[in-house]
Amino acid sequence: MNELLEQFFNLDIMREALPYLLKGLLTSLALTLVLTPLGVLLGLGLALASKHRNRLLRSLVRIWVNVFRAIPPPVLIILLFSSLTFMQLNLPALVCLVVALALNSSAYYCEIYRAGLDSVPPGQAEAALATGLNRFQVLVFVVLPQATRTVLPDLISNTIEVVKSTSLAALISVTDLLYAANTVRSVTYNTSPLTLAALLYIVILLPAVRLATRLERRPSG
Repeated sequence: MNELLEQFFNLDIMREALPYLLKGLLTSLALTLVLTPLGVLLGLGLALASKHRNRLLRSLVRIWVNVFRAIPPPVLIILLFSSLTFMQLNLPALVCLVVALALNSSAYYCEIYRAGLDSVPPGQAEAALATGLNRFQVLVFVVLPQATRTVLPDLISNTIEVVKSTSLAALISVTDLLYAANTVRSVTYNTSPLTLAALLYIVILLPAVRLATRLERRPSG
């Protein structure tokens, strides 16, 4: 038991590692603040495009969603990073990570918003148009608020997945929380920094998890 505590819960190592891990945590949070609006806006745009009358546009959206949901994020990150390096496009690794994860998350946000748009009765839009609102105003003030309210638990759950996906930054040596923890582990030969990283993730994400659960249990209507 003592060996287990020493290997996974060494408080001295955790205390020394904490400042370095907090710097990595700031990178993870910054990535989240960039990725979440990117994914939501791109996903919303795709969802709206999937409702367009143009069959070709709808088909392209369907291909986009299927492809980026099918490719595992680690594969997408490494593939994009390697491709840009091969083409001698020296973009920062952080940019490659953001692009790859935005492409992935947009596919899921698209499906969530598409379900939300489907849940709004067509009569709501028709009644709003009859009051003199134009189609854009109907979309912004009538359809989207109702659609968002319906799928809010799923939006929060997917955003939690986006936060967790930032840990993939370690694949291309971006110093996020996981990379920082693993670096300290490799120096100390002790797993306590990874335990501390897990605890930091729990502290950050548990409130969002609880909120999503509460919203899912909320009576509809």
